[in-house]
Amino acid sequence: MANCDNKSVAFLNLVLVLSLLLPISITECRQLRMLLYIECNSVYGAEDGDTCTGIIQKFGLNDEFFSTINPNLSYEKIFLGQWLCINGTVN
Repeated sequence: MANCDNKSVAFLNLVLVLSLLLPISITECRQLRMLLYIECNSVYGAEDGDTCTGIIQKFGLNDEFFSTINPNLSYEKIFLGQWLCINGTVN
C-alpha cells in the first residue's frame, strides 16, 4: 500500500466532504425557487392586547391567508407596534 502524507489525507477528506455537500446544496437551491413572492398592500400596527386570532377576526381574514402574508410571524409573540400585513397578494 502506498505511503500517504497528512496533507494528501486531509485533501482527500476535504474532497469527500464537499462531494457529499454538493447534492444537499443543489436540493436547497431548488427549494428556494419555490418560495412565494408576497406583496403587502396594507399593514396594521399591533395594539396592546392584540392576538392573531383577534386581528384575523377584526379584518375578516382567514387563518391560512394571514399566515401566508405574515410568514415570519410567531402567533404567541405579537408585540406592541409590530407591523402585520392585513391585505396582500401572493405569487
